[in-house]
Amino acid sequence: MILQKWALIPLLLTGLIVTACEEIEEEKPWLQVERPEMLFTDTTLMDSYDKGVLAWKLKTAYLERWSDKEVVFVRPVLVDIYDSLGERTAFLRADSGRMDLKFTYVYAYGHVYALTPKGASVRSDSLIWNKGDNQVTTESYVRVVSEEGDVLQGRGFVSDAHMDNWRILSNVTGIFQDAARRLKEEDKNQAKEIETRDSVEAANPAPTPTQAAPIPTNSPINSAPAAKSAPSAAPASSSATQPAEKPAESDSLKKAATKAATKMEMDLFKKIKNRGERAKAKQRDAE
Repeated sequence: MILQKWALIPLLLTGLIVTACEEIEEEKPWLQVERPEMLFTDTTLMDSYDKGVLAWKLKTAYLERWSDKEVVFVRPVLVDIYDSLGERTAFLRADSGRMDLKFTYVYAYGHVYALTPKGASVRSDSLIWNKGDNQVTTESYVRVVSEEGDVLQGRGFVSDAHMDNWRILSNVTGIFQDAARRLKEEDKNQAKEIETRDSVEAANPAPTPTQAAPIPTNSPINSAPAAKSAPSAAPASSSATQPAEKPAESDSLKKAATKAATKMEMDLFKKIKNRGERAKAKQRDAE
């Protein structure tokens, strides 16, 4: 009997230890894990309208919003851009993005790829659309491949919301396809424009200086000497002085007309010369 009692003691101690361990485990506090207030893990569509017209449509597979932030996070970013007629003209793709609840901006980042309506492709690590100025911009490095295959790259990018008119801001370098052939074609087009303009000017010539300012026969300047020589009863001394006045007046009129004609001719010559210099300058810039 004594041995059986001593044999029960280890069993009781074991039970006490197990009970104590269970009580210690129950006293551990629960861990609170923060979760987003709004979470979508399926295909989600969001539209943006400009004065009642669909401007762009965003499609994503994951969307979340946290209660302490007025920002929505999405991934990936698939944006289709529409024109005023409701036709899709451009699109933008990115790994991730965020926007506010009022849609005042959309920030796309991570392997951003966009296609413009004219067929040019834009690649960057980030692009942001701002509703205030309705522009797409970035300060990051950007690479653009035009519809003709030209490669332009630099830092900074500005475009309208439809990606129709864009420009790279600084450190621009490029590789142009068939540059020599395209320069020759541009020179030919400029030469044709100059020939067409010259032919139009030749068909409609400007009035010459002598035709532009004819001396009227009934002007007060010519009638004045006739009025002086009209009286026949004038003394001989006055009639002798009249012929001396006529050549002086006619000479002054001729000099004035010649001077005016020369000035107009010089102005016309300067205009023609300036046109030629501008055409040569354009050709030099093109080369």
